[in-house]
Amino acid sequence: MKKVTGFFLLVFMTAQTYAQSYQISFAGTGSSTSVDSVKVENLTQCTSLNLSGSDTLQLTNIGINESDLNPGKGNTIHIYPNPMAGNCLVDFEVRIRRSKTILNLYDVTGKRILQTQALLSKGHHTYNLSGLSSGVYLLKIKSECEAYSYMAKIVSNNLTRGIIEIKHIGMTSSIDKQNTALNTIKTRGLKSEKSLINMQYTTGDRLKITGKSGIYRTIFMLVPTQSQTVTFNFIDCTDADSNHYAVVQIGTQVWMAENLKTTKYRDSSSIPNVTDNTQWANLTTGAYCNYDNNVTYSNTYGRLYNWYAVADSHNMCPVGWHTPSDGEWTILTNYLGGQSVAGGKLKTNCTTPWGSPNYGATNGSGFSALPGGCHLNNGAFQGMGLGGYLWSATEGSAADAWSRDMYYFDAAVYRGNCSKRYGWSVRCVRD
Repeated sequence: MKKVTGFFLLVFMTAQTYAQSYQISFAGTGSSTSVDSVKVENLTQCTSLNLSGSDTLQLTNIGINESDLNPGKGNTIHIYPNPMAGNCLVDFEVRIRRSKTILNLYDVTGKRILQTQALLSKGHHTYNLSGLSSGVYLLKIKSECEAYSYMAKIVSNNLTRGIIEIKHIGMTSSIDKQNTALNTIKTRGLKSEKSLINMQYTTGDRLKITGKSGIYRTIFMLVPTQSQTVTFNFIDCTDADSNHYAVVQIGTQVWMAENLKTTKYRDSSSIPNVTDNTQWANLTTGAYCNYDNNVTYSNTYGRLYNWYAVADSHNMCPVGWHTPSDGEWTILTNYLGGQSVAGGKLKTNCTTPWGSPNYGATNGSGFSALPGGCHLNNGAFQGMGLGGYLWSATEGSAADAWSRDMYYFDAAVYRGNCSKRYGWSVRCVRD
């Protein structure tokens, strides 16, 4: 008996180590209290999914592998979802033509809490298991003649306990049909009631969660350690062209999470679009251009502005926002660990236009810096995909102003004092 109990404890300890699961729900505050939709990006695994704002995200830790409990037998038992919330499906293979099959379910103490048996034909059979309270369980399946046997760990995240039931759904010829049955159950039952959307997750993964409500988009960065509600602080960030920008809080500051792309100052007066290289090189007044004078780049990278546009009293940032000072840039980089590492935490990763190796990039801040390149004071364009160049509002001298640069080849942020005639990107910070 002691050996049996010890075996059960070992199984459950293993399951608890690898089978964590968290539920994340969403709410809004600020300019809107509703959430229309949510995009979740796992920046560690480079995966993503889209949810309705009323859905609950269930993060399921990778690591439950029934084949570990059935060595040499092949992975012929499947539990999904696992961890479960509400119900799960159990699919296993009956290997002989007709067999009496016994299913036993045990709790963490090794106590049997459910048993059922049936005469099953050869093939894949699917059962629906429901009613388990929160905890870890062991399911044992065997034929009466010992032709096959399986064990599976099951983790339940149910907040309440119901009547424990395991019901035979039917026989299927392949696991694909089992997945079809699962989708039907999720559509008609669990998902419609609890709106649980599963996403694979490993402890320590960093999530970028973007909430949308009408014209507002707010980014929330999270390394989950528990179930919780993510509350998006929706803030208006709309320029004079009616472009709406995603925003992210980093420390005590709130930043635009996209490059500015307005063609107008705040009072709706136009910022001149200068495409002639010679004219650009001689400017002492505000102007913008698109990289390579190609307007399609502006959708992703924003536009490039000379510093005279940044300093213009008409203000190019949305109402309630401004171009950051040199000191505000320093506050940001210090918060992220200093200039030598802050670039990695600012740069986009995963699906990204940065050149290889995009060293140190994690986007751990949610700032999502892009390599939009620049327009030099001689009129040449260069650096798209290789560097991101961003103005500050602080003048360095009559001819120069302070800025910040990031590159694909390291994780640093560089502070520079560059010609006001350069065409660089702009990020605004909240007043």
